[in-house]
Amino acid sequence: MEQHVSADMYGHTSGGTALFDTIRVASVPAGHVYVRHCSDPRQPDGVVRLRDPRPNGAPSTSQRWWPPVMLDPAWVNAHHEEFDVFHLHFGFDAQSPAQLGSLVGALRRHGKPLLYTVHDLRNPHQPDPAPHEAALDVLVPAADHLITLTPGAAAEIARRWQREATVLPHPHVVAEPRLTRPRPHHDGFRVGVHAKSLRPNMVLLPVVRVLAEAVADLPDAQLQVNIHHEVGDPAAHAHAPEVMAELRTLADAGRLRLEEHDYFDDDELWDYLSSLDLSVLPYAFGTHSGWLEACHDLGTAVAAPSCGYYAQQRPCLSYGSTQRDGLDEASLRAAVLEAHRARPAWRASPAEREAERAAVAAAHRRIYAGLLG
Repeated sequence: MEQHVSADMYGHTSGGTALFDTIRVASVPAGHVYVRHCSDPRQPDGVVRLRDPRPNGAPSTSQRWWPPVMLDPAWVNAHHEEFDVFHLHFGFDAQSPAQLGSLVGALRRHGKPLLYTVHDLRNPHQPDPAPHEAALDVLVPAADHLITLTPGAAAEIARRWQREATVLPHPHVVAEPRLTRPRPHHDGFRVGVHAKSLRPNMVLLPVVRVLAEAVADLPDAQLQVNIHHEVGDPAAHAHAPEVMAELRTLADAGRLRLEEHDYFDDDELWDYLSSLDLSVLPYAFGTHSGWLEACHDLGTAVAAPSCGYYAQQRPCLSYGSTQRDGLDEASLRAAVLEAHRARPAWRASPAEREAERAAVAAAHRRIYAGLLG
């Protein structure tokens, strides 16, 4: 029941859809790289996305996550004349089903269509799937139009809610000039796992144990594990002393290289990803991945778990890992061996990425105009 969009289909805005000089979108959020790259990089696309309002008391330099102000029905009541379409992506983790229902009610009262892009059918930040499922049970039936990123996700939406979703590809994550910069040379074969701050969907240690064994049997191969400082900080919410103890033991034994650091900025992250031959996503649940898209932009091969729809996003190696069935160690080992043997170079073409982004922008404008017209 999904609709697929290609560059040929939406290369130009034409046909019977009513056209608007400017369509004002209340996007939740607006500043995220995915949303920013839903605009046309080559020419104005007639879509203006409101800036993310700053929560009361939030300092301008804070990196802390704050619930988006636009999710408050009071904000909709006060600002409904400033936007034409409400487009929800993510950021509603802290909202109850009742609160989301109140948001939908406020939009309905003011005649504002709701567009929802279903990025996550399973929230990677929540160990219990129930809260996100309850939120989806409000949002998916209420939305005037749905978008998602892969045919598999669209099929699941159709199966669970009998709703049709337009499938639009994830636009590029890395921007110029990094998008076209040659990959740096390094000796050997480097496998990387970035544990970040141990997001709930990660099964880090089981994955690292398998990788350490697999890499030990390969010539000129090295395993690098990156993790944020806060995982080793007793005062931090992410503190996990058992995890750090095992990683440091493996590092001391020469089984892996351990890098502890603060959050990377974009340039640091692109440097890190470009230094790897294979990036392993250590997930047990999830749906789609911006990390996978960044690796595709930079030419770094990815080994992605079988949960979710990662393999439908971009070319990658797959291994078995789900919350129900656990980790398939043999398939993970096989993915590493295949990456070492074949050295896949699945790098995005900058010209194709530019055309894809323009097509995604045109498709968004067409959907917005259709909701208004």
